[in-house]
Order: sequence, then C-alpha cells, then structure tokens
Amino acid sequence: MMSKREKIYLWSGTAPYSDESPEQNQPSMTHFEVDGARGAVIVCPGGGYCMKADHEGNPIAEMLNEVGIAAFVLDYRVHPCNMNAPLSDALRAIKIARSIGYEKVAILGFSAGGHLTCSAATLYDTGNKDSSDPIEHFSSRPDAFIPCYPVVSFNSYQHLGSAISLLGNSVHDGNIRRKFSAELNVNSQTPPAFIWHTADDDGVPVENSLMLANALSRHSVPFELHIFPHGRHGLGLAKDNPVVGKWAEMCQKWLLDLGFGK
Repeated sequence: MMSKREKIYLWSGTAPYSDESPEQNQPSMTHFEVDGARGAVIVCPGGGYCMKADHEGNPIAEMLNEVGIAAFVLDYRVHPCNMNAPLSDALRAIKIARSIGYEKVAILGFSAGGHLTCSAATLYDTGNKDSSDPIEHFSSRPDAFIPCYPVVSFNSYQHLGSAISLLGNSVHDGNIRRKFSAELNVNSQTPPAFIWHTADDDGVPVENSLMLANALSRHSVPFELHIFPHGRHGLGLAKDNPVVGKWAEMCQKWLLDLGFGK
C-alpha cells in the first residue's frame, strides 16, 4: 500500500543563505506518512553536493514505510550554494518532523548525503525558545543517524569533489575543513549510529566509515557498523547485490529496536 505523500517547504519565507543558492530558494521534503508511526527518518540522497540521486530517495522511504516507519525525502540545496545551506536545510527538516509530532527523528544519507547526515549529527542546535518562529523552538539533534557509504571527512581520505562543491573557494581553509569533518566533532552527546560501507568502494574510501566508528567508540556512543567485502559506490538498496542488500533489513531492525515503529 502506498503511503500518503505531502510536499512540505522547509522555510515559510526566504531560506537562509538563499542569495548564494540560485533557483534553490525553497528547499522542501516529501513526507512518506505511515499511520501510527512513532518515528520518522529524514532521507538525504547523495550526489556529490551537485545533485540528488533518485535511487537514494523515494525507494529508501518506501523501504522504511514497509516496517511502519515514516520518512521524509529531503530536497536540500546543492552547488552553487553557501556551504551552510545544506546543513541548515537538514536541521530544519528535523525540527519540522518534530513539530509534526514524531517521538523520534533520525537522519539517513548516502555518500555526500551521508556527509550531510554526519554533519547534522554533530553540528545540531538545541532550539531557540525565544524565536518568533515556533519551528525553531525544537531541537535539531537527531535521535539516530544512518550514514551509508558516507563522505565523513574533509580532512583525511576526503572525497575532493564533494568538498569542492560544498566549500567552494574555502576548500583550502583548514578550519572550515575541520568543521565539516564529522570524525573530529563527535562527542559523548552524539546520537547512536548505523553505518555501512563496502571495503572496495572506489568512490569514497571505506576509511571514512572506519574513522567515524573509531570516533564514536572513543566517546562511548553506541553504533552498529557493517563493512561488506565487495560492492561499487552508490548501490542504494543494492537489490542487485544480495550480500550488501542485507543492509536494509538490518537497518529496519535497528530502527525498530530504537522505537521508531508503530
């Protein structure tokens, strides 16, 4: 049964940093609603911060719907945009999901969308109760995050294309690269993670996921890590790879165990 779907614009007026995001002034998310779901997952397709891959969007939301978890597919801003625009869109999406009434909100992303997911999990805010916008009263800290073959670092084993697309002329600024390197920003308040990658990924080195897992371990943050031996970059649900394709069922179970289902 197809879930109910509604397009929700993230910003009621002009989005922050929109002056550097031509034709992307109104980012949105599509709500894949499930009656009775306690939790929802923000899905961030990958695409090197240049585009968003279709196979990493709606099919992932439908996979989550299968087990009673609601989802939102995020149409976040990409190049050319201010480096802070995608993150502001992701954090706003989490707040909107909370405002709708979901008890738990997670964020999931692939490749560069995985980088955005990691940034949201480490660079969130706790809400502004004094804001005139009631959405901003909510915390943007996700209850869990799910980086899939993610770009994690702009400091080590970086995916240069994603770094250039996001950071532009600031790509050589060490302080900015460190800000957007999640393995350097993990702390004891970072939410739990489900991470997967393939060992021979020729697009984004597996070391990205290993560094993230190591940082989570150092700070005693719960995580589940799956490194599959073989598989190209950008597999999505990996239905043509029966070994890697098991990630979806494992992720469903992980989220259900955290209370995201009905």
